[in-house]
Amino acid sequence: MLVLTRKSGEQILIGDDIVITVLDSRGDGVRIGIDAPRGVKIQRQEVLRAVEEANVAASAAAPDAEERIKALLAGRMLPPETDPPVTGPPAS
Repeated sequence: MLVLTRKSGEQILIGDDIVITVLDSRGDGVRIGIDAPRGVKIQRQEVLRAVEEANVAASAAAPDAEERIKALLAGRMLPPETDPPVTGPPAS
C-alpha cells in the first residue's frame, strides 16, 4: 500500500486518466474528488459490503417465503379479464 500525505487542492494521479483531488479535510474526515473515465467503476467499500450482506440475507429466505409471496400477489392482482378500463386523457 502506498501512503501519501496531501493538502487541500493537491492531487494524486493514477495511470494516465484518473485524478484524485483532496478537496477538504475536517477533523477525522477527508473530502476527495475523483475524475475518471465513465467505464471505471468507483464504489464505496461500505456500500458494496452492505449490498453483499443484503443479498446473502435475501438468499436465506424462509422455506414458505415463495408461497407467502404468491398469496400476497394473488390477493392484490385482478384476473386479466376483470381489469378495470383505463381512464384519463389519451396519451400524447
